Amino acid sequence: MTEAKPPKRLLRTRDGRLVAGVCSGLAEYFAIDVNVVRLIFLALAVITFGVGALIYLAAWVVIPEEGETTSIAENLIKKTGGS
Repeated sequence: MTEAKPPKRLLRTRDGRLVAGVCSGLAEYFAIDVNVVRLIFLALAVITFGVGALIYLAAWVVIPEEGETTSIAENLIKKTGGS
């Protein structure tokens, strides 16, 4: 009988990060080259006049860092007493 693999989790990685690990985490999750993900974010930022940068910032807040169980957003909600 084979053991069940734990589900894949999207995390901001510590290895290969340039800023917050969002691109390297997405690249690892989808098994693609990190430079492709970086180029996609760059293209989004240029084509959409900065919306790509806002998406990156949102991902930074929502995606937990490698080794952590909660994201920045979850920690802020807990601190402010939200449910």
